[in-house]
Amino acid sequence: MTPHDILKKYWQYDRFRPLQEDIINAVLAKKDVLALLPTGGGKSVCFQVPAMAMEGVCLVISPLIALMKDQVEQLQKRDIQAKAIFSGMTPREIDIALDNCAYGKVKFLYVSPERLKTTILKERVKKMNICLLAIDEAHCISQWGYDFRPPYLEIAEFRKTLPHVPCIALTATATKEVKIDIQEKLIFKKENSLVFQKSFARDNLSYSSLYEEDKEKRLLKILQNVGGSSVVYVQSRKRTQTVAEFLQRNKISADFYHAGLTNEQRNTRQENWIKNRTRVIVATNAFGMGIDKPDVRSVVHLGLTNSLEAYYQEAGRAGRDEKKAYAVLLYNQADINDLEERTAQIFPSVDIIRNVYQRLANYYKIAVGSGEMLNYDFEIDEFIKSFPKTEKNAIGYLSAYYAIKELENQGFIQLNEAVTKPSEIVFLVDNHKLYEFQIANANLDLFIKTLLRMYGGEIFNNYTKISENQLVKKLNIDMQTVENQLLFLQKSNIIDYSPQKDKPQLTFLTPRYNAPDLPFDLKSYQTRQERETTKIKSVVHYVRHEKRCRTQLLLEYFNEITDKICGVCDNCLNNKKMQHIPNQQENEKYAPIILNALKYTPLNINDLTDDVKPKNVTEFLNQVKKLVASGEIYYNGVGDLETPKK
Repeated sequence: MTPHDILKKYWQYDRFRPLQEDIINAVLAKKDVLALLPTGGGKSVCFQVPAMAMEGVCLVISPLIALMKDQVEQLQKRDIQAKAIFSGMTPREIDIALDNCAYGKVKFLYVSPERLKTTILKERVKKMNICLLAIDEAHCISQWGYDFRPPYLEIAEFRKTLPHVPCIALTATATKEVKIDIQEKLIFKKENSLVFQKSFARDNLSYSSLYEEDKEKRLLKILQNVGGSSVVYVQSRKRTQTVAEFLQRNKISADFYHAGLTNEQRNTRQENWIKNRTRVIVATNAFGMGIDKPDVRSVVHLGLTNSLEAYYQEAGRAGRDEKKAYAVLLYNQADINDLEERTAQIFPSVDIIRNVYQRLANYYKIAVGSGEMLNYDFEIDEFIKSFPKTEKNAIGYLSAYYAIKELENQGFIQLNEAVTKPSEIVFLVDNHKLYEFQIANANLDLFIKTLLRMYGGEIFNNYTKISENQLVKKLNIDMQTVENQLLFLQKSNIIDYSPQKDKPQLTFLTPRYNAPDLPFDLKSYQTRQERETTKIKSVVHYVRHEKRCRTQLLLEYFNEITDKICGVCDNCLNNKKMQHIPNQQENEKYAPIILNALKYTPLNINDLTDDVKPKNVTEFLNQVKKLVASGEIYYNGVGDLETPKK
């Protein structure tokens, strides 16, 4: 089948989006590919379609369980066999899933980067016909990126075991440094690699950054003026509820969402919003990843993100249907102060980090030298309650949280978000032995027959999702009896039973160290602290800027230089209001000022604008464009403007 045939058969689309077909053809030509497509740009199709056209299994490396599960479910709905391996699965579940990939018809295997160094995966991959290695959220491999994940660095070593397998790396956000870093870390060969980048500009998306003391009042006005579905991002769990209740009091259909809710609550609220039964969801940044909802008309931030990458991704969840949408950021001086102070919270002292590591080991009773790749249910509130009272004061919630994140950054642990894993069983015996067991245990005969009637013969070959609630109703017995009988069958080695999980999972990635001997990389920690400070300054610069086009500001952050303005952001609209029609002489008055500013040093367009401080930004940018066209100034190799050398 051709890529077009595959797209039509499995996705029901008649044509590809811009760049998708070029990327797919490059993958099919066995090139290593870096694909940069904005949020909602259809990245998954770029590796799923070519993999379907190739013989073998596509190995997908993804950082979040929610993303893995969402893509696996989407593929299965299209009758494409896919599996995911993640924290919380039993060794037997992992074993069977990998066997199906090696000997069955599984087309896509999703794993987290941490899995690449496990012996079982390394050995089973040797038995698989891997046709393509796909790296999702590839910016995680770079320390220059905004969401660095050290286990991504394992991919380079893993690639050596698959020397002839092409690689595609995909991301929505990457600066120039990150793009270079991704290719180096993934061992791309220049003569056999290609980079595809769609413009980060979103023509249908209007950006605004508004200084506002009464943010709730302004939010209400925005939602009254802009109809349709909306996401409102806030900085704390408590705030999600207070803002949602404020909107409800003002006759706006709203609910709140954060990682502290039960799994059932999260699923219900998310589903209500996706199905438009709830118009507005007020959430922390735990919400949105992996959710494909194209008709979001507005994304409103009541506060500041830690980086422009994070803001671009979250704001980009608006208008994926390519219809008019709005991304509005409401802030005040207190938000700027909080953001600038947040660096100190994000980077606790090394002593606190070592202390928290010791506390984790004590909490789970892990002896020195043991614990590698073991999973544990983790609730940070319960963990902090275990601290002695004196230590609770010394190590607050945020310090403990960011200490855990740093232990993750340094590759000692992994903390996965809470994602539901339904109860599953598989029979470990054949029909003959099962019949013998039923005769010997007549009290379980009806229970076993009910399992077989409800879930079919596949239950002998693969882990099958079951519902204890359905068994309760079918057998007219209580939940405790159902669970006891499942556990008895497991102890009797008749089934393997994996109960439902819906708590965050914490995994020790290395054997446990003595806390004082923890090989903590202080230099990289300090480097990231400096980069975080720079990112925060970029956010403050973006929100405070009152002249430049918002799209231009975002594009330049990602090293995309353009003199085209969006015309629909708050700054562009304000400039239009103030604009008068100047004559040719007034236009050209900027030329000598521009040339003088660039006489001694190159400047990027942003710094040049700040230096000149033009009253009419549009005409100033037009004059820059004319000077470039005439050759009096030019863009150099790093995107700065300068005058030709004499």
